[in-house]
Amino acid sequence: MNVKTASFGARDVDPREKPALVRAVFDNVASRYDLMNDLMSGGVHRLWKDAAAARLNPQPGETVIDCAGGTGDMAGRYARLARAARGRRGGEAARILVVDYNENMVGAGRGRGHIPEVAWAVGDAQALPLPDACADAYSISFGLRNVTQIETALAEARRVLKPGGRFLCLEFSRPTAAAVRRLYDAYSFAVIPRIGQMVAGDRDSYAYLVESIRRFPDQARLASLMRAAGFARVSVTNFTGGICALHHGWAH
Repeated sequence: MNVKTASFGARDVDPREKPALVRAVFDNVASRYDLMNDLMSGGVHRLWKDAAAARLNPQPGETVIDCAGGTGDMAGRYARLARAARGRRGGEAARILVVDYNENMVGAGRGRGHIPEVAWAVGDAQALPLPDACADAYSISFGLRNVTQIETALAEARRVLKPGGRFLCLEFSRPTAAAVRRLYDAYSFAVIPRIGQMVAGDRDSYAYLVESIRRFPDQARLASLMRAAGFARVSVTNFTGGICALHHGWAH
């Protein structure tokens, strides 16, 4: 696919420049990424992640790819759920592979402590270092909006999933009510960059994160892109009035 420009926050840039720009953002925020998520969302992101992990429903013996998994928030949830299921019915341990483009984010995740089921790799969502049809499930949480070509990342997700494999995307989205959108915009653009400046000493990176959410496809558009990539039974669940949305589909 020949793409002339790629979005980077409010700007359009050469697609070749975006990976380095995004890497610089996450280099800056890696050490305080989890704290900032709590502050920006009032801790609600934890509930969204819990609901998403339950929907993925990892099982003993499965291979799960946690793409853009950064600090391992989702991987830890998957490991706990798979371990609980294994305790109930036996079987082999699940295998959860965190793949993230940013080495500092992977380092922050590893530094949180060893989880037996979890392995880590630095890699690109648009060119995963994995064979075809190797995974039972794939998730990408708050990472798809940072790739240069969403369609390419979706195609890669489909490639590495086995037939019948589960795809899950958790991402900030478009509030469904106009009043909520106005309040959310006011909070996002006025408050979040200030929090970034006060807590992380980095206003620009958090301004980018807000802007990147606005440029990301809304619920219906992302569902359409998933179907075009080869996913069936696509469903969307809105959280907190559509501020966040969970997209789910099956490889076929």
